[in-house]
Amino acid sequence: MSDLALFRRRLLQNPRQMSAIAPSSRALARAMAKGLGPGTGRVVEFGPGTGSLTRAILEAGVAPENLTLFELDPHFADHLRAAFPGATLHLTGADTAADHVAAGVGAVVSGLPLLSMPDAVCHAIVSAAFRMLAPGAPFIQFTYGPKPPVPAETIAELGLTVETGPKVWANLPPARVYRFRKN
Repeated sequence: MSDLALFRRRLLQNPRQMSAIAPSSRALARAMAKGLGPGTGRVVEFGPGTGSLTRAILEAGVAPENLTLFELDPHFADHLRAAFPGATLHLTGADTAADHVAAGVGAVVSGLPLLSMPDAVCHAIVSAAFRMLAPGAPFIQFTYGPKPPVPAETIAELGLTVETGPKVWANLPPARVYRFRKN
């Protein structure tokens, strides 16, 4: 089944879990993976869905054995296992990622709809990311909204800096990339 067909099927079956009307475009995926490569080390991806961002991470030069995916949807997980056999996949929430991955991660890339989640859930997810990340390593997130996708309270509490990245018009809907860091 194609990525688009799988995405549409899951959207129709579980619209509350999906926050997009289409998988991330190649342009958005490339913008999210910008700066990643063989020297990044271990990379964790939250909410890979059909694998659009996963593909771009690997194309940037991250080795499959250095990529760990966290996906809640079992249908997407089956698809990801078949499409990316060298990556490690956990069928569990991103908020538990630090329980499964040792600290020192080079980047966390997230396709999760943080703005549509309760603040407490978003805080748990972002906190888990920063428990794994090496100092200065980025938490990379996109959003369709006009402001950063992490609540200001979480940014302040965790002592994060925010870098506003490019607006990607070649995505449905257009999205903006943000990079969060803690030094």
